[in-house]
Amino acid sequence: MLVIEDEPDIRDLLAFHLEREGYTVTKSGTGAEGLRLARAAPPDLILLDLMLPEVDGFEVCRRLRQDPVTHAVPLVMLTARGDEVDRVLGLELGADDYVVKPFSPREVVARVRAVLRRSRPTAGTTPVTVGPLQIDAAAHTVSVDGVAVNLTRREFDLLRALVEAGGRVLSREFLLDRVWGYTAAGEIESRTVDVHVRRLRQKLGPAGQRIGTVTGVGYRLERDD
Repeated sequence: MLVIEDEPDIRDLLAFHLEREGYTVTKSGTGAEGLRLARAAPPDLILLDLMLPEVDGFEVCRRLRQDPVTHAVPLVMLTARGDEVDRVLGLELGADDYVVKPFSPREVVARVRAVLRRSRPTAGTTPVTVGPLQIDAAAHTVSVDGVAVNLTRREFDLLRALVEAGGRVLSREFLLDRVWGYTAAGEIESRTVDVHVRRLRQKLGPAGQRIGTVTGVGYRLERDD
């Protein structure tokens, strides 16, 4: 696990509580160093502060999601209280969750556990084909007409939820609970569902048109049958 936080006290506090829970922790005080460490040895999860020297957390998140080596690494942001715009932007860039400062170390550990639990692939799952789309949950891969598509972990989980729905409409509230682990839908979280759907459509190309919007309700994946 990698903690990227420029404040030594917070960095050490997070590392202490995570290590006490059995996690192996690598620490970094700058965005540039954090990127280097993440690429050299992709961790199971990254805790990322937004206000970092050299390279800020937004840019770190963007680069991690664009890099094939780190694009699927779960990422939890650490944000300042009241910075709603920062949380929206971070989620839109591909963060899996966020924790607002000041925070309880126990809350951080609980969030980390939840994100890691949701990110684990399901062993033995048979690949599913929908038109030109093929989704392999066990291998965590997606292809369109046999060509691999590079999705973030959150985009993959969103597509998988739509596929498994078998053509049923899924509300934003359902997707927030299933994909993001939020039990209640706020404006920030609802907007990030829409952003992730838009990006998923773009990455899937013409096949992305199968993801239909049901106004006022949510989304569904159109099937051939």
